[in-house]
Amino acid sequence: MTPSNQPAKVADAPPRNLADRALPAPFLPYARLARLDRPIGWWLLLWPCWWGVALAAVAAEAAPNPWHLLLFFVGAVVMRGAGCTYNDILDRDIDANVERTRSRPIPSGQVRVNAALLFMLGLAFVGLAVVLQFNAFTVVLSCGSLAIVALYPLAKRVTDWPQVVLGFAFSWGALLGWSATFASLAAAPVLLYAGAIAWTVGYDTIYAHQDRRDDAIIGVRSTARLFASRTRLAVGIAYGLTIALFAGAIALAGGGLLSVLGLGAFAAHLAAQLARVSTDDPASCLAAFRSNRVAGWLLFAGLGSDALAAAYG
Repeated sequence: MTPSNQPAKVADAPPRNLADRALPAPFLPYARLARLDRPIGWWLLLWPCWWGVALAAVAAEAAPNPWHLLLFFVGAVVMRGAGCTYNDILDRDIDANVERTRSRPIPSGQVRVNAALLFMLGLAFVGLAVVLQFNAFTVVLSCGSLAIVALYPLAKRVTDWPQVVLGFAFSWGALLGWSATFASLAAAPVLLYAGAIAWTVGYDTIYAHQDRRDDAIIGVRSTARLFASRTRLAVGIAYGLTIALFAGAIALAGGGLLSVLGLGAFAAHLAAQLARVSTDDPASCLAAFRSNRVAGWLLFAGLGSDALAAAYG
């Protein structure tokens, strides 16, 4: 497919997103492959990393390390791109049969599989360069996520719980954010990691409701199909578990009032999100899913403010 007859945008990309507006036509298929036109994915990958950095700063009574925050930002963008490219290579036949995904670069013919593979390797090398900037413990710890990332695209073929596998992969940064400061782990980041997994299960269940009907036809499994009409209850339980585990992490790290206020704002946002979402309306599901970027900012602001207050108060 030539640039002149490419789809105007991928079906679930935000209208007038920066990538589609700013990049020359030859670069657009690869930007779309890396999800640069849909930035919510790397935000959701980034938040556990930044929360881990901020929680470590709370424990150390120091300001969050800006170099670490920058490294995790770059790493989240490129590794999200590499992971999505890998996923699209494996899922190209499935994507071609789902209304929301058939406009993606590989099933729509904009990018050949061999070119996508080379692009994925290039992004992975950038990610490796980022990881090597951290201490040796964090470098080794980061390798633990590779097997989970590799297995995730296959999970929806064999289990009703692929969102849990996604949570294991997407939340790994909570451990890395902490270890980047201390070169070790503790109970606090483990609770943060577990809470982020529960958060991922919640928001990705909402997201998966967009494809529920197509998935049923082609045999793809998900918690959206598993929970069905009980989704609001199930996601509410997942979000409640998230709040409880985050509260434990904050307590163990010695967090103060500002961290608690940030967690309260985060909890209120999740409650409002769940109250207004309609799982029978794909647009409502997508809007609720995207709103988790705001939820991430609320918690990070609380943790970061708490750390700054301890460091300079």
